[in-house]
Amino acid sequence: MTAVLDEPGAHAAPKTRWWTAPPRPAWEEQPTRAGLAGKGIALGFACLAILFPLWIVVVTSLSSRRTIDRAGGLVMVPEDITFVAYRELLGGGQVTRAAIISVVVTLVGTLFSMTVSVLCAYGLSRSGTLGHRWILMTLMATMFFSAGLIPTYLLVQTLGLTDTYLALILPSAVSVFNILVLRGFFMGISPELIDSARIDGAGELRILWQIVMPLSRAVLAVITLFYAVGYWSAWFNASLYLNDQDMMPLQNVMIQLVQKQEAPVGLGQAIKTGELSGLAVQMAVMVMALLPVAVLSPFVQKHFRKGMLTGAVKG
Repeated sequence: MTAVLDEPGAHAAPKTRWWTAPPRPAWEEQPTRAGLAGKGIALGFACLAILFPLWIVVVTSLSSRRTIDRAGGLVMVPEDITFVAYRELLGGGQVTRAAIISVVVTLVGTLFSMTVSVLCAYGLSRSGTLGHRWILMTLMATMFFSAGLIPTYLLVQTLGLTDTYLALILPSAVSVFNILVLRGFFMGISPELIDSARIDGAGELRILWQIVMPLSRAVLAVITLFYAVGYWSAWFNASLYLNDQDMMPLQNVMIQLVQKQEAPVGLGQAIKTGELSGLAVQMAVMVMALLPVAVLSPFVQKHFRKGMLTGAVKG
C-alpha cells in the first residue's frame, strides 16, 4: 500500500496579491506620511487663521495710543503694554453696567431655558404621556414655520414686555432642536432603571432629578453651553425691544463702539484728551465679549461628541 503524500502547501490559503486584493474604502486605509503631513499643515493654517485675528485684537487692546498711532491702526507686535482701556471700561459707567446686565441675563435666561427644555424633553421621552404625539408634532412644526418678526414684536408689545429685561429672555427662551436632542438622550436611558424606581415609590420629578439628570451630564452640559452662548451673544432682541440706552447689554454697546456711533459714558473725555485710543477701547470691549465663551468652551468640549451624537441618534 502506497501512501500518497500531499504536496507542501497544497491546503494553504492562496496568497492575496495587491492587484487581486478587494478594494477598501479610503477611510479604512492607513494614512501615509505625506497624508499626515498634509493634515498637519492644513490644521496649522486653520489654527493660524483663527488665532491670528484674536492675537491682533488682544494686542491692540493692550497697546498705548502712541503705539497704535505708530502702527497706523491694528497692532501685531506688542509694545508699551498698558491696561488703561480695561481699567477705564471696568471702572464704572456704561460698559460696566452693560457687562453686568449681560451676565445676569445669561445666568437667568440659561436657567429658565434649561428648566423648560428638560421638563419638556422628559415628558416627550415618555411615550405614554397625554398628547405626546400631538405636542411633538406641534413643536417640530415651529422649526419650519414661524409667525415672523412683526407678529412677534406685536405680541411682545401687547404683553407689556418692551423696555423690560424679560424681552431679552422670553422671545428666544426655548429651542426645539435642543429639546429634541435632550429627548433623544433621555429615551436612551434604560426603561428598566426607571421602572424599578417607580416600583420603589419614586415620583416623576424624583426620577428626573436623581436618575435621569445624573446620567445625562454630557448632553446637559452641551445644551447649557448652547443656551449660555446664545444669551451672551444676543443683540437683536435688545435693539428691537429696548429703547433705554442704560438697559443695553454688552453686545449692543460693542456694536455702538465698533460703528463709532457713541463713546461710552466716562470714556469720551479720556479719548478726546488723548489718554485713550478709541481703537483700543473697541478691541478691549471685543475681548470682554469673547472672554467668557473662550474660557468655558474647553471645559465643555469633552462632552460634545457624547452629548450631541448620542442625543441626535437615539429615538
